[in-house]
Amino acid sequence: MKTISLGKVRDTIKDIVQKANFDLQDDVLALIKKMQAKEESPTGKEVLRQILENAKIAREEKIPLCQDTGLAVFFVELGEDVKLQKECGLFSLRHAINEGVRAGYAEGYLRNSVVGDPLQRNNTGDNTPAFIHWELVPGDTFKVTFIAKGAGAENMSAVRMFAPADGIESIEDFVVETVDKAGPNACPPVIVGVGLGGNFEYSTLLSKKALLRRPVGSHNRDKFYAQMERRLLERINNLGIGPQGLGGRCTALAVHVETFPCHIASMPAAVNIQCHSHRVIRIVI
Repeated sequence: MKTISLGKVRDTIKDIVQKANFDLQDDVLALIKKMQAKEESPTGKEVLRQILENAKIAREEKIPLCQDTGLAVFFVELGEDVKLQKECGLFSLRHAINEGVRAGYAEGYLRNSVVGDPLQRNNTGDNTPAFIHWELVPGDTFKVTFIAKGAGAENMSAVRMFAPADGIESIEDFVVETVDKAGPNACPPVIVGVGLGGNFEYSTLLSKKALLRRPVGSHNRDKFYAQMERRLLERINNLGIGPQGLGGRCTALAVHVETFPCHIASMPAAVNIQCHSHRVIRIVI
């Protein structure tokens, strides 16, 4: 059995929330460079150049890639054979993660974007609580995936309950329509996560997982869904929205589709849009 101290968890979280906000991941940088070479619009090409320059400055000077440093969202895979050791006044894993977020956002001068009540809108002042999704897994693994999720792209996301008879064409139209409605608001070029199946709430969670489960731009292992991803990416990039909505061919960097079993009478579909500032980090503690 592996023993992990809650103090180590807190300190690790403090570090990764800063690193994710400062360092754009290599898979995203590579795709932006690839798209820059293909972009036909001079304005679009210049926007992509500025995005790359912004990423360089953020990494070198340790400053946020974007002023919206996002909700702190975590996907935690906790092994059944992991023992958590309480210390430093930390009484639970949730407490340790929230303390790490609190310390990391303060130390990194990251914006506090959480309000404690959705209607009364009082800022919590430390970007907590974190949004944590738990999965209990066999063994002694402890994996954490963090994403700083900004509101511009999140607000443009959508879910729709289809009938099974609606077919794949209707679902693909829905995905493209969602990106088209988002226009410049989601800060394109975007990454599009699509969750198919499950139920109403699980399809939306699956669409967010689609942004995180594999390197950006890689395809689903199932050839059927890999082809769907290619069709959707081509259609989206033919919309003409372009980088930052100023026109061009590069509206999306990638489309990722993830699926899950569902009820015989329903076909849930969700789209979670992510901006080009894809601030994600995966670690094993």
